[in-house]
Amino acid sequence: MAVPPNTDEAFLREVDDELRRDQLTSFWTRYGRLTIGAIVLALAIFAGVLYWLHHQNQVAGEQGEQLKTVNDLLAERKVPAAAKPLQELAASDIKGYRASARFMQADLLLQKNDLKGAAAKFAEVAADTSVGAPFRDLALIRQTSAEFDTIKPEVVINRLRPLAVKGSPWFGSAGELMAAAYLRQNRADLAGPIFAGIAREETVPPTLRQRAVQMAGVLGIDAVDQPEEKKAP
Repeated sequence: MAVPPNTDEAFLREVDDELRRDQLTSFWTRYGRLTIGAIVLALAIFAGVLYWLHHQNQVAGEQGEQLKTVNDLLAERKVPAAAKPLQELAASDIKGYRASARFMQADLLLQKNDLKGAAAKFAEVAADTSVGAPFRDLALIRQTSAEFDTIKPEVVINRLRPLAVKGSPWFGSAGELMAAAYLRQNRADLAGPIFAGIAREETVPPTLRQRAVQMAGVLGIDAVDQPEEKKAP
């Protein structure tokens, strides 16, 4: 006898294929427009990001040229001509240019002996958490130096203590101010070792080390490393 064909399997396969087509059609009917909209939105966002990056690069290039122009004007002592572009750069969205411009503004105020105004400009950089720590630390030291005579010694000490440690790139500058603040408190016992430490730190600029040697000597500390005497044979 001939074996009858198995039509169940073929029938189920046709039903399954038809069900999938119905599901695909139903999905496209429901979500087709949303899918197209999502793709278009993603492409628009991507294009926007590319344009923003291009614009940022263009602005950075323009402001870099502007900063160079300001430097040239200041080198030629044309301060009034540099004032407006410097003010624009001080409000820049590019953190490096913004910080540099504010440093320049502060230095110009120092030249006018406007210590309060200079300290305020340095304080702006020190408080700007968007710029790197080296910028902020240097600004804090410059701010403290500008207002040293008008703030309490303990403010100087507490402010600069984290920077006035051996191994810190600001050990010399911050340490000198901190030691001077201790002297204002009549704490020569605390100021002397700091001056001596600065004098012995080879990474500190020579002029600062020389001042530290002198101050340590005044306070009764020999900060000059004496070479070992050769023993007689």
